Amino acid sequence: MTTMELFPEVQGFLAEQKRLFIGGDWVEPAAGEYFNVENPATTLNIASVSKATAADVDHAVQAARQALEGEWQHVSPAQRTKLMLRLADLIEEDAENLGQIISLENGKPYSNAKNGEVVVTANVIRYFAGWPSKIEGSTIPVSPRTGERMLNYTVKEPVGVCALIVPWNFPLSMCAWKLGPALATGCTSILKPAEQTPLSALRLAYLIEKAGIPRGVVNVLTGFGEGAGAPLAAHPGVDKIAFTGSTGVGRLIAQSAVSNMKKVSLELGGKSPNIILPDADIIKAAKGAADGIFYNQGQVCTAASRLYVHESVLDQTLEELRKHAAAHVVGPGLNEQTTMGPLVSSAQFDVVKGYVDSAVSEGAELICGGGKPSELGDGYFMSPTVFLDKQEQARVAREEIFGPVVTVMSWSDVDELVHRANDTPFGLAAGLWTNDLTQAHTIASRIKAGSVWINCWNVVDPASPFGGYKQSGWGREMGKNVIDAYTETKSVFVNLG
Repeated sequence: MTTMELFPEVQGFLAEQKRLFIGGDWVEPAAGEYFNVENPATTLNIASVSKATAADVDHAVQAARQALEGEWQHVSPAQRTKLMLRLADLIEEDAENLGQIISLENGKPYSNAKNGEVVVTANVIRYFAGWPSKIEGSTIPVSPRTGERMLNYTVKEPVGVCALIVPWNFPLSMCAWKLGPALATGCTSILKPAEQTPLSALRLAYLIEKAGIPRGVVNVLTGFGEGAGAPLAAHPGVDKIAFTGSTGVGRLIAQSAVSNMKKVSLELGGKSPNIILPDADIIKAAKGAADGIFYNQGQVCTAASRLYVHESVLDQTLEELRKHAAAHVVGPGLNEQTTMGPLVSSAQFDVVKGYVDSAVSEGAELICGGGKPSELGDGYFMSPTVFLDKQEQARVAREEIFGPVVTVMSWSDVDELVHRANDTPFGLAAGLWTNDLTQAHTIASRIKAGSVWINCWNVVDPASPFGGYKQSGWGREMGKNVIDAYTETKSVFVNLG
């Protein structure tokens, strides 16, 4: 494989010891502690990053509060739009550097990072840049019991200081999903990236500074969940938490929010059903199924990890899945031929390998994959893996794995299929492959999921709401729905008598 050389600016960025971004300044962590960031393709350390603690959380919350009650509240909607558009332009201009940084810390192929995640990040910021002038109140024709003539109107105000806690699977675009509406509504933020992937968030902080966004409006704390994330979620000076991650951690965050009744939005786990009907174009459906599970090494909350195939087309679908799995080139993200990088960490590799190893003993049949490609040395690589589990008994068929592992199940009766698809604590996404529009809309209406894709998978747009049913989360991100999550509605009565 041909490995890309690191760009000079990326080399310089990695060589610097990374400080915290608080109040517009780059500051040393209060405890003076740092931790190393690992490249999952080589297991080598690539950068040293500040380890934030509760004292740093206090500092960041104070800076965010000061900005909220100071300069930022006087920045007009038009000015917020201008600043956000400037930030989006800077993200695009820095796409090559950001792409390498993401590939190094996360493992995903450089082309996916640069042409996928960085582009999405800029587009999300641009979408929300259009919102500041469109966050409107309303007048309401009220009839007070006392008979006075009243003018009643509502005002949308920023919810306040927001804690934005983002995951490692899309370390830059998930920042934009939360920073976009926070900036648009006039909130201030403390951004806490995952400890596995803090570098792209720090690079974003540099661009935020360069864009001229006022000091303290966005603060970035790097560190671990117990040292920085937990005190941030529990801090009485935080008005809202937005979290993307596991359902287990989401429960802990919801419990922390009770102390001062913070507003909370949670985008959590999934075990998404993907359904192939007998009339579907099997070639296209199988490709869509493969893309739905192997993209981003399967480290996607909406991963198409449960594949329900009608019994009449099961053998053909399995053969097509084998072909797509075999076509993937697994390797380091900076190798130009790579189409699937490593898993993000040793811990994640162990989780995925544990599921694979237990699957056969639980009754699943291994169709392909199941281990690390023999030609690869160091690094947390996992081959694209396909299981067949007709009885749907193995853990791989029921629990979120977060790796390139799909379990195929056959079906024959639609009513039973819908029951099986909904028989999960999650409800984030689902998909259908069919040429029968009546069947497509009928089944889609019966599936309990926040997103249902018909003859496609993982189509996400900043204008469209995203979130889940059941234990897949609270609230929605993106679109106009998310504006309510970052605003408070004030009702004002004026006596005109």
